[in-house]
Amino acid sequence: MLTSDRLRQVVVTLSEIFCVVGTLYGIGVIGTRVEEVSGGALAADATLLAPAVRAFSIWSVIYLGLFAYTIWQWLPSSTTDPRARRTGWLAAASMVLNAVWLLVTQVGWIWVSVLVIVALLAVLARIMYLLNQSQASGPLESIALDSTFGLYLGWVAVATCANVTAAFVSSGVNLGAANEWLAAVVLLVAGGVGVFLAATLGARMTIAAAMAWGIGWIAVGRLAVGPISVITGVTAIIAALAIVASVFYVRRVTA
Repeated sequence: MLTSDRLRQVVVTLSEIFCVVGTLYGIGVIGTRVEEVSGGALAADATLLAPAVRAFSIWSVIYLGLFAYTIWQWLPSSTTDPRARRTGWLAAASMVLNAVWLLVTQVGWIWVSVLVIVALLAVLARIMYLLNQSQASGPLESIALDSTFGLYLGWVAVATCANVTAAFVSSGVNLGAANEWLAAVVLLVAGGVGVFLAATLGARMTIAAAMAWGIGWIAVGRLAVGPISVITGVTAIIAALAIVASVFYVRRVTA
């Protein structure tokens, strides 16, 4: 008979497998690459808030972290770990939502993908909130659990902005010259979110680094790749710097 801990471990593992399958679709191994689905709405040059292509390499680190987390949660010392118990089901949900997002974009359901990524963002925020209630028992847990989901949350926070923008653009919304200013406002809000997360979730550098990475590559895209927008690019740089600076500031005042 499965105990609740064993059931959780099995479900996490199955979710990780499902996540890998979704990823194979997303990178074009058994499906169509994300940048080519939904009429190209999610391509790196489709909107003012789309990060440049190289930004997406962070997924390799996140996926490696999810694999490490899946292995870690099977360790005898992790089976009854309180933090693993509090977050395990949510971690599984995040992997399932990740795969679902990749699959719904395959069929061009851009607005459904918005709902999925918002749900994913909420799940990840909840995971980090719960992790912030106690300290990791050691460096292995810190890397496999805290660092993995910190990066995951930070990147998805930026990806959500890009996803919502892509959905509006694909629906024909175009405000002309105001597009650049609206993009700048969204980036400032994203920067504010990053500062808020630093203040409320223990000034975690992984969250800030992932957000700064994504926003930084938005700056690269707008200043060097296209569509070119100096307003958007400069605002992205300011937002990224503010997020990183907030982590150091919060750590300093709480030391």
